[in-house]
Amino acid sequence: MLSPAEMAPYIQHTKIEVGSTRDEMIAHAREAAEYGFNAAMVPASWVSVVAAELAGTGVEVASALDFPTVGVTTSAGKAAEAEQIAKLGATQIDMGVQLGWLKSGMFDEFREDIAGVVRASGVPVKVMLELPLLTDAEKEAAVELSMEAGATYLKNASSGQIETANPASVRYLVERAREGVLVKASGSIKSYAQGLDLLRAGAVLLGTSAGLSIISDTGDEATKSY
Repeated sequence: MLSPAEMAPYIQHTKIEVGSTRDEMIAHAREAAEYGFNAAMVPASWVSVVAAELAGTGVEVASALDFPTVGVTTSAGKAAEAEQIAKLGATQIDMGVQLGWLKSGMFDEFREDIAGVVRASGVPVKVMLELPLLTDAEKEAAVELSMEAGATYLKNASSGQIETANPASVRYLVERAREGVLVKASGSIKSYAQGLDLLRAGAVLLGTSAGLSIISDTGDEATKSY
């Protein structure tokens, strides 16, 4: 069994608060390196600063597209921003998907929206599927179309406002993932015990802003989770 400290390499250390300063983002990057987190997840506007701070550390730099309001950006806009973020130093991108298109039966458009980001960025892309907002049939379609589009990771939700990450959702994605496609859990992950359950269910990454609490096993904290 992993100890709390040994969970750090599975955590994407997240800071997405509005109004975060340059000094705060640098401190966040340094925490990611000091504690051995998998990645620093930061807004696109801070990618270059965080990437410079993490250069040579082996810590990934992750950012998000079409978030926190998911499904409002054009496909062309998404692809252009994905290309720019990667050039600035992001090594992973989480993206919101077009749920309205999926629900409208616009499967080709849904798939191409993701594929455009995959092509433009050239880095691993994680799709935030918002599982609780989908019917059973829509879930199946979303997973399959995302993999057809070249997504590297399937993600249960974009945040705790959509779903608290849980083993059932993780197992659902793991059972349907093709070889080489991985699962990231996200949404109000606040404790070591919760993180351990998600990893046991098959997640390989945990997105959370409570990473320091989790690896020190101080229990739940009233923090946002990505």
